Amino acid sequence: MNNEEFHKKLVAENRPDRCAIIMSSDVTGGYLANAIAVIALTLGQRHPYFVGEPLQDVDGNAHPGLIPIGIPMLHCSQEELRALRSSAIDKGFDVIDFPKQGQMTKDYDEFIAMMKETPEASLEYLGIAVIGKKNAVNRLTKHCAMIV
Repeated sequence: MNNEEFHKKLVAENRPDRCAIIMSSDVTGGYLANAIAVIALTLGQRHPYFVGEPLQDVDGNAHPGLIPIGIPMLHCSQEELRALRSSAIDKGFDVIDFPKQGQMTKDYDEFIAMMKETPEASLEYLGIAVIGKKNAVNRLTKHCAMIV
């Protein structure tokens, strides 16, 4: 195995292969859909390799690549979500969080200013994404229920 093959194998073996999105049980309807969309867009930007190859139907029409690993959509209480976020960060997972302040304004600069004035202990998370190795993500999120 040459150096390039070795490097590709090393990256592939250490690359996260699982993502779970966990939402606060308090968030519903359009607020839930919005928060999931925001988290998913950030996920795609931070981990573009999760997107699969483009698809083509039998008629030859092209469709964008989707995520072949699946993303469990889970929920838990606000207290459990805060603890899960903290635990995931402590264990070295990549975490994308979406605080409630993100839905309190349509102006991103105002959102930035709100965040700068808010202590972390006061943040209420609408949801998080946890990205890491499949077995580790599954163990971390096993107590969460599926969103139905």
